[in-house]
Amino acid sequence: MDIIDAIILGIVQGLTEFLPVSSSGHLELGKAILGDDSIPQDSLLFTVVLHFATALSTLVVFRADVWNILKGLFRFRWNEETVFSMKVILSMLPAALIGFLFEEQLERLFGENVVLVGFMLIVTALLLYLADRAKETQKQVSFLNAFVVGISQAIAILPGISRSGATISTSVLLGIDKNKATRFSFLMVVPLIFGKMAKDIFSGEIDFHSTQMASLTAGFLAAFFAGLLACIWMIKLVRQSKLEYFAIYCFLVGIIAIVVGYWN
Repeated sequence: MDIIDAIILGIVQGLTEFLPVSSSGHLELGKAILGDDSIPQDSLLFTVVLHFATALSTLVVFRADVWNILKGLFRFRWNEETVFSMKVILSMLPAALIGFLFEEQLERLFGENVVLVGFMLIVTALLLYLADRAKETQKQVSFLNAFVVGISQAIAILPGISRSGATISTSVLLGIDKNKATRFSFLMVVPLIFGKMAKDIFSGEIDFHSTQMASLTAGFLAAFFAGLLACIWMIKLVRQSKLEYFAIYCFLVGIIAIVVGYWN
């Protein structure tokens, strides 16, 4: 993969990680369009690096929340910050378990499987359509809610299911306040991505002397700055209940992907 392609895919990742249109699905479609011939393991590595970039952009946007959570944790008391952190950890368990047990099977899905991406985008469209019509509430995220949203995050490992779309939609359908749902959705994925990166580094899966490092770096930077803009934009969109437009977009792109996939 050359640097220009990496930058294009980085921008796609940065924008689609937070906008509810499936970053993994768009990355696979982008790789197919650009003719990326990476083997599944390299393709997944590039995807993980870009997700790491958007995780950092999440920390920047929610830096005040993250700082308050860390301060609360270091007081070593059962306070609001500790409760929130426990809910985040609980939400991580389904995705962590699925990733650990089915890592090889998941890697094979990241190989320009355009038809699968198309069907999963249609599922994302349905979730967004339903969430956009949910009633406004002031409900907090409970421990049970956190686990259910975590299951949505695990399902969103599939390319084409939007992680932010699935988790925010699930939260809203559970009756959680939209602002709280967005905040929880964006923060719950950060430890999971960092954990995945640490696992890959210590297992030797990431080669820092690889000839792909220039492309990885370019993609990382593109994803980080695009992610900053998209994260701020998405927060406003959820508040304004404008998910229906993304539902239409995901449905149309999903149909096109399915048609093109079967045609080829």
